[in-house]
Amino acid sequence: MALVRLLVFYLLLKSPVGSQPMQSPQHTSSTPQPTEEQAPGSLSFPWSRLRLPSVVENHRVKYFSGSVRIQIHVENNTNWVVLHSKGLQISKATVLDENLVLPVLHNPSHEQAAIFSPRVLSRGHKYFLYIEFGAELGDGFYGFYKSTYRMSTGETRTLASTHFEPTSARMAFPCFDEPSFKANYSVRIRRSPEHISLSNMPIVSKTVELNDGLLEDHFAVSVRMSTYLVAFIICDFKSVSATTSSGIKVSIYAAPEKWQQTHYALEVAVKMMDFFEKYFNILYPLPKQDLIAIPDFQSGAMENWGLTTYRETSLLFDPLTSSVSDKLYVTMVIGHELAHQWFGNLVTMEWWNDIWLNEGFARYMEYISVEATYPELRVEEYLLTTCFAAVGRDSYDSSRPISSSAESPTQIKEMFDTVSYNKGACVLHMLRYFLTDDVFQSGIVRYLRKYSYSNAHNQDLWDSLANTCSEEEFMSGKYCYSSSQASKNYLFAGEHLDLTAMMNTWTLQKGIPLIIVSRNGSRLLLRQQRFLRTVLPSDPRWSTLQQGYLWHIPLTYKTNMSTTIHRHMMTTHTDSVDIGEGVGWVKVNTDMTGYYMVHYEGSGWDEMTKLLREDHTALSYKDRTHLIHNAFQLVTGGQLLLNKALDLIDYLRSETHTVPLLEGLGYLEAFYRLVEKRNAPDLTHKLKTYILRFFRDVIDQQMWSDRGSVSERRLRSEVLSLACHLDDPPCLERASQTFRDWLLSNGTLNLPTDVAETVYSVGARDEHGWASLFHTYTISLSEAQKEKILSALASSRDTSKLHRLLELGLEGKVIRFQDLSSLVLLVASNPQGHHLAWNFVKKNWSTLIHKFLLGSSCIRNIIIGTTGHFSSPEELTDVQLFFESIKEQASQLRATQVALDNVQKNVLWVQRNLGTLRNWLDEQMK
Repeated sequence: MALVRLLVFYLLLKSPVGSQPMQSPQHTSSTPQPTEEQAPGSLSFPWSRLRLPSVVENHRVKYFSGSVRIQIHVENNTNWVVLHSKGLQISKATVLDENLVLPVLHNPSHEQAAIFSPRVLSRGHKYFLYIEFGAELGDGFYGFYKSTYRMSTGETRTLASTHFEPTSARMAFPCFDEPSFKANYSVRIRRSPEHISLSNMPIVSKTVELNDGLLEDHFAVSVRMSTYLVAFIICDFKSVSATTSSGIKVSIYAAPEKWQQTHYALEVAVKMMDFFEKYFNILYPLPKQDLIAIPDFQSGAMENWGLTTYRETSLLFDPLTSSVSDKLYVTMVIGHELAHQWFGNLVTMEWWNDIWLNEGFARYMEYISVEATYPELRVEEYLLTTCFAAVGRDSYDSSRPISSSAESPTQIKEMFDTVSYNKGACVLHMLRYFLTDDVFQSGIVRYLRKYSYSNAHNQDLWDSLANTCSEEEFMSGKYCYSSSQASKNYLFAGEHLDLTAMMNTWTLQKGIPLIIVSRNGSRLLLRQQRFLRTVLPSDPRWSTLQQGYLWHIPLTYKTNMSTTIHRHMMTTHTDSVDIGEGVGWVKVNTDMTGYYMVHYEGSGWDEMTKLLREDHTALSYKDRTHLIHNAFQLVTGGQLLLNKALDLIDYLRSETHTVPLLEGLGYLEAFYRLVEKRNAPDLTHKLKTYILRFFRDVIDQQMWSDRGSVSERRLRSEVLSLACHLDDPPCLERASQTFRDWLLSNGTLNLPTDVAETVYSVGARDEHGWASLFHTYTISLSEAQKEKILSALASSRDTSKLHRLLELGLEGKVIRFQDLSSLVLLVASNPQGHHLAWNFVKKNWSTLIHKFLLGSSCIRNIIIGTTGHFSSPEELTDVQLFFESIKEQASQLRATQVALDNVQKNVLWVQRNLGTLRNWLDEQMK
């Protein structure tokens, strides 16, 4: 019965009486109309819109014993208070007289409740709204929900945790659940003595012992914040703590037997807090920062102010089983969530259409913060991959603008996608490079200071970046502007530019531009168009899909004549620049600091191929990687022949840098994984043979250890994984022997972490190995190890085992339900499992959307990931038919159209390029 009593929690939310209400300009001015002394009978719900009316503003909110007491400020006369409530049983509501119980109406489709007062609530007055409610503890991943974990003794323990972003605070308590309704919160929680409670703020006074044996914790009043940042947890976790340079207590919490895996996260968190206080030039406003690993957690992490929550794989690091990639991931996730403490928490977007202001910035700050605090991790080598992922999504017509309309909870959840995170980060990277580091940083500080504890729009960021110094400073430097220069504010290649106009072309229209480059003597001729991968220039739809698209592009380029990076702002469809006489090669978009594609017309790609073969180090590793990416993407878009792109990467025999090597290898691997799922054994064999022969030296150079730099270890992990997947005999022999040694040690042998997953995957090919790995999975206390083992188990070529794994994931006991979406994608990537995974999704669709919720990242990944391996017209038809069968739900999702675009892209690629690939391989094998 301890758990039931544990959930009798008291929360007290309040804000200073003197604080001013926040008025959202996006709220409609119409309000529920008041009437004098209305009778409660025959009432109808007074509000028809998804967004709340601006009649009242929450100011002082008290939570206790399943009750909430909210101080509201009335801005227009009304009889109604409309707020959010989802799945809550409201048993009592009062406003003026606590003895007069008021009628409560519910609008479940809008997740709202309306409380009727027979007496008019008068404009300009403050009132206390008191509500008693009850609700079951959630069994999913949103609201106030239950999580469990197993001890090594087999005992199952339970905790209760919250996850409110974006629209789930209303599942835990009645509230004004929109980001612009900020308030101060004071929390009280009752718990049993064997548990602890955590919230955004520290416990403010001595814990009170109650008559029924429960303890009551009182937490300090929070800073002013949005509902989605509120958090409270009741658990029995252990912690480690340290203090930052400015005196902030940082603590890492985890299940008791995983306490030893928290030390790296503590080191990172302290470093990051110190870094961000310096970078933003604003002290962290709370007295503590807790980071806690939740056993059941759908997303990667959540930035609740002062109490950030994480998946165990996102926070815990076990030196014996976590790879260097795991270490980098933990570091980046912590950097992301702690960046939010300023960018997102201190200053919050006005509405979810601008969620990229939170997520794009935090994603970009991962790179800035990790590069500053852990330079040895070489995080800058991953930024290109982030931008390439954005290009992949943005080159479909089903993409969306960074800033997009979103009203319903499902639409809002879908905003947490590649566009908001990756494209947002890459556009900010372009902007930072455009403005220079100092101007970018000072503009960010201005933005945070001006809008602290408030809400902001896109325009507010542009204004802050365009107004970063005094008039005197403006006169002395071209990278500095004043308020009088805000509309014409940047000197770039001799031109003043309108920053707002420029950035609107990147945030208010979807897509990515393609710059087509040609030469005419000393002139570099440029034209821009929208880059699309599913519609060819010969398609009748092409011209329609190009209409209205124009970007203001900060171009950069280098030539063979010097190391100078040349700059030019392109604001028209066609343009040209003088590059001088005698120039040999020109590389546009230096280091891919700009978010745009480049196509070299005429003999341009032949010149690039020649350059790479003769002197590839004339270009940076980023430029080499960028060329490889652009070439193969242009093949998909029908603007470059496949053999041209394949010829380009022939130079990789001489490449020594990990990033371009993996980029080129990645495309060959993608082609292999595509054809191995088709009935084309001869082509599959030829491509396998070519890859192993071409990368023979690289494969043979790899050590089966954890020695070397981060880049070397990353290359080792990727190359050996592919080599064994391609049945390379030396790779299989070494992996098999290592796995046998591991079995003989009864699992006590510590495998090199960078190759452990490859070793497990080879070991899982036989019955005994698979069974041994499955047993280890059930008892391991390392989520990093379990993640690698699950990948190996899902690589089995036995479909009965794959089916068993999927059923266990659906059951949610041995394999947690949180890991089901990843498991489905693992099975889908298996040549024996891609149809099995898709059929599983179709069969269990209702269960999946009940648990993960429509619009969530898990549902999006399942939809796009399982269909992404299809490449035939018949498979495309099957996907279309299924989406038609769930039309009511599919119509609410962007992900279904993205999935269809993805399959259509694969179908077109096969039709155009499979023959070319076959002929090219035949030539290479001669």
